[in-house]
Amino acid sequence: MQQDFREKEQRSFANLKMIYNISMGVLILAMGGVMFFADQLNLEQVANADVSFRYLFGGLCLLYGGFRFYRGVKKEI
Repeated sequence: MQQDFREKEQRSFANLKMIYNISMGVLILAMGGVMFFADQLNLEQVANADVSFRYLFGGLCLLYGGFRFYRGVKKEI
């Protein structure tokens, strides 16, 4: 009985962590996309920033967001 409860708790935690990693990955990937396409999206506050900073930060966001998304899809703790 106790072992069954622990297994169910671990599965629940793993599912919660998977959802968290996927959602954070999508948000960070979206932020990278906003950095790259700020001119086309007419976002003046972001578009007025230095171009090299926008591309560097956008690239880092895409890399880290992809990693978080992959980690969520992989489903390992």
